[in-house]
Amino acid sequence: MEGSIKELSQYRFQRACEDYETARLLFGAKSLKASVNRSYYAIFHALRAVTALDQFDSSKHSGVIAYINRNYVKEGIFDKGFSKMLDTAFRLREKADYEDFVIVSVEMSEEQLAKAGKILDIIKEHLEKRWEKF
Repeated sequence: MEGSIKELSQYRFQRACEDYETARLLFGAKSLKASVNRSYYAIFHALRAVTALDQFDSSKHSGVIAYINRNYVKEGIFDKGFSKMLDTAFRLREKADYEDFVIVSVEMSEEQLAKAGKILDIIKEHLEKRWEKF
């Protein structure tokens, strides 16, 4: 792998920010399922920015989420509400992407977008402190 662990983390967080911006644009265009998807991926890439600093990765989304819950929520670095937001975001994205005849409402998409924004803010603050140490 080229680059440092810090650079990988920064790259992943930048990707998260790009996905979040795409989610906002899709929401504005009333492409609600796609906005839910991009909002979730913004969250997921931000989580992977955190795990990069620990030199951890998983081939499964559930593995990344479980790692964050075990090492960050359980340890009190992120609060329990953070874990709940991750869980509901993951479930909504799976439902919107894989279930037939799912209708994503404006409210559902807006809530997913808001969760992504809040999670990215929390993670950004955490990452900036950790990046200073590299």
